[in-house]
Amino acid sequence: MTIGDISPKKERKSRRSKHVADEKAPLLPKRQDEAGGYDEFNGASFTGAVFNLSTTIVGAGIMALPATMKVLGLILGIAMIVFMAFLTDASIEFLLRFSRAGKSTSYGGLMGDAFGKYGRIFLQVCVLVNNIGVLIVYMIIIAYDGLLFYVGDVLSGTSSSGVHHAGVLEGWLGEHWWNGRTFVLIVTTLGIFSPLACFKRIDSLRFTSALSVALAVVFLVITVGIAIIKLISGTVMMPRLLPDVTDLTSFWKLFTTVPVLVTAYICHYNVHSIDNELEDSTQIRPVVRTALALCSTVYIMTSFFGFLLFGDATMDDVLANFDTNLGIPYSSLLNDAVRVSYAAHLMLVFPIVFYPLRLNMDGLLFPYSRPLAQSNTRFACITAGLIAVIFLGANFIPSIWDAFQFTGATAAVCLGFIFPAAVTLR
Repeated sequence: MTIGDISPKKERKSRRSKHVADEKAPLLPKRQDEAGGYDEFNGASFTGAVFNLSTTIVGAGIMALPATMKVLGLILGIAMIVFMAFLTDASIEFLLRFSRAGKSTSYGGLMGDAFGKYGRIFLQVCVLVNNIGVLIVYMIIIAYDGLLFYVGDVLSGTSSSGVHHAGVLEGWLGEHWWNGRTFVLIVTTLGIFSPLACFKRIDSLRFTSALSVALAVVFLVITVGIAIIKLISGTVMMPRLLPDVTDLTSFWKLFTTVPVLVTAYICHYNVHSIDNELEDSTQIRPVVRTALALCSTVYIMTSFFGFLLFGDATMDDVLANFDTNLGIPYSSLLNDAVRVSYAAHLMLVFPIVFYPLRLNMDGLLFPYSRPLAQSNTRFACITAGLIAVIFLGANFIPSIWDAFQFTGATAAVCLGFIFPAAVTLR
């Protein structure tokens, strides 16, 4: 027996030994720093990966979930949230299983293996449509207080149906040109979005992702606290447990909750990027399940206590309910805390959704070029171009419902469920 005949009993699936090429390559090659040289990066941690995937999941959809309880009732609504979590876990498992079998290291690479060049291009176009739409929605929400309806703003204030809704900044400092919608978005884009979008490795966003999840928990804790206080005081009514179906119209209304539930768990476009940076790729399944368990818990508690607090008065965007008197001491302060924490949460979600958008745009325009992280010029041009498109969309699209409805009904469902099923059948 020679040394060459000796092989390890079990191969450790470490990213240190993975070689990648052409369009299947992850955005950042292993152990290369942002200048194209080599660094000491030995792989992302389990905790960082969980936070990044959780932040990908928990976006704007969390504010629409209490309204699904109003339509479905608590029992069916919570059951659907749990069901969608298991369905998402199954679809991601399909992606990972066949990626391992075909040695694909990206969602686009997997679609290319299954359906050829046009399959990969179709996937990349769907990521562009979905993520640009989602990021436009995030920008509008930061200036506007509505997720499903154009009802008011978080920071700058606006008018809807002839009624002016003062934003947080306007309420604190009065109405000025520098706390208007456009100026707030310019400052936010240049001061927050652009710097965070310049990271070339997704693991670099783990701390902002952790803070983003923490801000979502802050909203949850405030909602739970208010609900408990009002429950003790006896001012909260028993919420409806089952859907109120009285005619055909109310029956069809049940299906209006499907887009909200589907988009609430869309994170598939970031799974491969997170997997590529894990030191031990066998951790990706526990990462996915831990993130889904964390997000499902936040979703269920937000839905339950949000509906418990506001009952049948729950708006399609529960954040709009926090623009009224809550009937407890320090109501105005709590309203502002909820709205500011949610706006800050979305600001930190932005870069984690922008990351795969830039990756797929580069793959669509330059499928055979060297990795994007090794070309600073290409990286800067694509980043600046996409941010400019998103900024213009946020300023010229009048309502987030236009963007949300289109992306949720088309690209999101393809990325989350149709493509994984198609790959499996293929």
